[in-house]
Amino acid sequence: MSSINTNASAMTALQTLAATNKSLNVTQGRIATGLRVAEASDNAAYWSIATTMRSDNKALSTVQDSLGLGASKVDTAYTGMNKAIDTLNDIKVKLVAANGASAADKEKIDTEIKALQSQLKAYADGATFSGSNMLSVDTTTGHAVAGTADDVKIVSAFNRDASGTASISTIDVKVQDIKLYDASAASTGLTDGILDAHRLGTGARVAAASNPTAGAAAVGTDTYTVATLSVKGFSDTQIGAMLGVVEGALKEMTTAATNLGAAKSRIELQKAFTSSLMDSIDRGVGQLVDADMNKESTRLQALQVQQQLGIQALSIANGNSQSIMSLFRG
Repeated sequence: MSSINTNASAMTALQTLAATNKSLNVTQGRIATGLRVAEASDNAAYWSIATTMRSDNKALSTVQDSLGLGASKVDTAYTGMNKAIDTLNDIKVKLVAANGASAADKEKIDTEIKALQSQLKAYADGATFSGSNMLSVDTTTGHAVAGTADDVKIVSAFNRDASGTASISTIDVKVQDIKLYDASAASTGLTDGILDAHRLGTGARVAAASNPTAGAAAVGTDTYTVATLSVKGFSDTQIGAMLGVVEGALKEMTTAATNLGAAKSRIELQKAFTSSLMDSIDRGVGQLVDADMNKESTRLQALQVQQQLGIQALSIANGNSQSIMSLFRG
């Protein structure tokens, strides 16, 4: 039935064209953004997951920066520690040379030892990166326990558990075990730096100093510090005790260098893992929300053809109404 009030064909053609145009707009949006899920209305669940993971990836980027900064701090301390070990070995050689030497030679050797002691302090003071120094510290104030250095904490990971709770992990460097000097008066021989701690001839630390008498026989309770020891005027038995002190300090410094090296390796491993994790998250988010460009481009071409056919169908439907007029012509 033909009607001048209702053109069913035109209405059908118009609805089909509107649907095609809507699909075409969606496809064009996906091609323009590269996203299948660009906003919550596209897919609320995927959009929420992707938004959270993108946020976590930004946090991981900051973790990556923190690991880089931490690696530089540890590497600086590691370099200073190794140079200090080499210099302390030179002091050890001078002590061996002083054993049995004449008073005049001991005086000359003492001058060399003092120069090496100054160099040790210079290494420790210079091992600073971004205001952080693990080798030369002052624990008078600003620490949880006066006289004890706080750990250096390097942010190493951003974690999110199954319940969605976020947390941060750190790599801790125990500065108390690696410090060479501590300017704090609150420190004792047991908590001083490795080079300014009071030691017996066995190399063991003691809480209080018991200064030896130069030139006298060695006493088991006599104490020395690597930072201040002197061979000038001291007997060979006392110099032998100094060698024990240096050996004790070298043992602690070797352990400290090992700890720094282990921390350095761990930071490098964590940096590599964090980088891989960020790439993995990017891929996972992409699988959720990225558009398949091959598929969308094919769909675009099909919809453009459908749009053209829809326009033509609408034109034909509108033309059918005009044919009624021919029935009224004489």
